Amino acid sequence: MKKSILILVFSDLTRDARVSRQISFLQKEFELTVAALQAPPQTPYRFVKLPKPNLTLFVKSKIAFYTLTGQYKKALYLLHGSNILTEVATKPFDLIIANDIETLPFAFLNKHAKVFFDAHEYAPRQFEDRLYWRIFFKRFVVWMCKTYIHKVDGMSTVGKGLANEYLKNFGVDPLVITNAPALQQLTVKRVSGNTIKMVHHGIFNISRQPELMLDVMDLLDDRFTLDLFFVLPPSASKKTERFFKAFKERAATDKRVRVLPAIATSEIVSTLHAQYDLGLILIPPINFNYENGMPNKLFDFIQARLGLVLGPLKEMSLICTEYKLGVVSDSFTAQSVAEKLNALKINDVNQFKLNADAASEILCAEKNEQLFTERVKSILSSRV
Repeated sequence: MKKSILILVFSDLTRDARVSRQISFLQKEFELTVAALQAPPQTPYRFVKLPKPNLTLFVKSKIAFYTLTGQYKKALYLLHGSNILTEVATKPFDLIIANDIETLPFAFLNKHAKVFFDAHEYAPRQFEDRLYWRIFFKRFVVWMCKTYIHKVDGMSTVGKGLANEYLKNFGVDPLVITNAPALQQLTVKRVSGNTIKMVHHGIFNISRQPELMLDVMDLLDDRFTLDLFFVLPPSASKKTERFFKAFKERAATDKRVRVLPAIATSEIVSTLHAQYDLGLILIPPINFNYENGMPNKLFDFIQARLGLVLGPLKEMSLICTEYKLGVVSDSFTAQSVAEKLNALKINDVNQFKLNADAASEILCAEKNEQLFTERVKSILSSRV
């Protein structure tokens, strides 16, 4: 009989590539139930739809009061509701995989299942650049980490920097499972003519300082173009909506820049491969998680056989340097990035793309699948 696993996440699976890969890793050998806010149609697993939090101003005020006064369980249940409690607590799962820290307390409501925690971020410092988060949520998140992480049967996270921080502060050494997509059987497309086509894709977030990419374009020679595929989250604030509108208006003043709708997750790598030469990631390290970031887009670019243009972030820079995938600027200034780009020759870019082709067989989901499934099987077979 197959072992039963619950994957628990408070996100939309149509936009959550990491959890979707967990599902693909495990659905071959285990009986899967997935509890999430949304899932693609016709899923090959049992899906439990979780309600989206109804965060009215009154509810937000109560949550803030509970977190400020140390009533953390009340805050947690008010934030995510009690509708998942029966599903998690009463079903005979062998293992629950809890994604992100806010799912972890709910996983332990089940007294029979073992618990595996996948931390997509370093939770205690996730939004440390935001004053309101430090006031209302930091102690709440630290409480969840201190209360539950030491109880898990296994843990993973996205990069070594985050893993080291969890080990240092909570005594658990996570397995590193990167955000790499599946290996794509693609051939390298050399630069067409004398135009170097750059691309960026992801969530539009003010804190990531997307305007830096436009500042760079102002300083580049006419060989370079830039397409930006942005997702504006449904929960985006009015401030973010206004900033995005102004951003698009500024981008429209440069004929080499386009702001385009998001690409479907299943089509990202093929689209990037067909149309672009360099993937651009410039996210200033305003908080710990940005500084140690290992985003999906990094590995999407590699699978698409693109060269990389990066700011000097720790782990991404190491990968770029080790596999000779592109250029890393000396600082997070437009001048530093533009200097590296303007110095490139077409042959340099073509070589980066060839190097990405070689790296794609190493930096892929298949390598992670082996690590992840072996750890899951080890947990399920252990007696303790």
